[in-house]
Amino acid sequence: MTDSQRLLAEYAQTGSEPAFQELVSRYINFVYSTAVRLVGGDAHLAEDVTQMVFIGLASKGRTFSTDVMLGGWLHQHTYHVATKAVRAERRRQSREREAVEMNELQGDTGANLRQVAPMLEEAITQLGSEDRMAILLRFFEQRDFRSVGEALGSNENAARMRVNRALEKLHALLKHRGVTLTITALGVVLSAKVVHAAPAGLAAKISSIAPATTAAGTGTTLTSLKLMAKTKLKLGLATLVVAGVATTMVMQHHSQAKLREENESFREQMAQLKADNESLSSLAAQAKKPASLPGDQFKELLRLRGEVGMLRRQTNELGRFREENRRLLSQVVAQSEPTNQVSAEDQFTLRKTHVVDAMTTVLNAIKDYAANHNGQVPVSLDQLTASGDLGTSNFVGNVGLEDFELVNDGAVDQQGHKVILRIRVPIPGPGGPSVMVLGRIGDSGAITELHNVSPQ
Repeated sequence: MTDSQRLLAEYAQTGSEPAFQELVSRYINFVYSTAVRLVGGDAHLAEDVTQMVFIGLASKGRTFSTDVMLGGWLHQHTYHVATKAVRAERRRQSREREAVEMNELQGDTGANLRQVAPMLEEAITQLGSEDRMAILLRFFEQRDFRSVGEALGSNENAARMRVNRALEKLHALLKHRGVTLTITALGVVLSAKVVHAAPAGLAAKISSIAPATTAAGTGTTLTSLKLMAKTKLKLGLATLVVAGVATTMVMQHHSQAKLREENESFREQMAQLKADNESLSSLAAQAKKPASLPGDQFKELLRLRGEVGMLRRQTNELGRFREENRRLLSQVVAQSEPTNQVSAEDQFTLRKTHVVDAMTTVLNAIKDYAANHNGQVPVSLDQLTASGDLGTSNFVGNVGLEDFELVNDGAVDQQGHKVILRIRVPIPGPGGPSVMVLGRIGDSGAITELHNVSPQ
């Protein structure tokens, strides 16, 4: 058992705050650095993501097994939290731009890291578990090969070979995205400036608030902490929506959808806060004679009254946010003039993007399904949602699971690889051939291909 696993076990068994604080101290720079890269260098947004990750650790840490590799879990959780805070369309455009610019880099490791960072994090998540842990231990946790070997249950030489093989696979994944770094250059990029120091005081702040999520009672503290962190994230995203509202009709469509989602989220949160508020108020009303209560019950009553006040303030704040969202939505609708129609070419490009993103998600779900079923792929796409490997059947851009079909006719792509998924109906191109989207799973993960379909 590693030292980190020992600390996590101590926290899981006794709720030890010193153990949790030590874990935060060890991994704060690791998580913050990952968040910085995923959100494109936005330090404030990265700080919010970091707090959410450690709140998740405080909430779920007691359920982990004793052999969990904490660095791997933190990296995966940071990735999922951060990507929810970055809009998919902006991330896709950023990847394309960065892939073009990467071809012109001249070897400056700082510049290389800034260019490759968003694609690097996603590529790491697509590695196998042992390869991913080898990369994270060696470059992100900055351990020597001997420590990597001990963590992976092998020796120093085996760890060196594992890291080298993992670099080769990571290089292949990045090359598929248009990044032309050599394996040697990739190692240099990972070794240089991959860990950033978190803002001063962030570790102490997280250590003081995150363990409170596991305290006995109604669970209100956890709800409040998540609410505060999510509210800051959503408020920042809403500001971005307003800033870009005058650009194109496509941006306005995304803004409207985002505001509707936020309003629904706020309504659900306010309902939960109201229920918690009523529960706490009922407890306070039952204790009309606090002086006659035992000392520990009297202290608990005071704590509950304090939480009631805090929840009331947060309810009022959510009300203001909801009104602000309504105002922003009105501005978006007001600026959506009939003359600002999206061109047929833009609609075609947007539809292709949505289909490719949805197909990549489904392919990854098929990969997970096969891993959990002895290498057998599903015979129908409904099995993915039934097994839990695919969390939704609806995707961005009005794309649904029913738009895809499994391929059983032995079709191959342009490289001769077996196709396992395709869109049912080709996407019609304006003034040109339609496009068929095909997908397969290779050694480097989910791969999509666009094929022109000759006009009928």
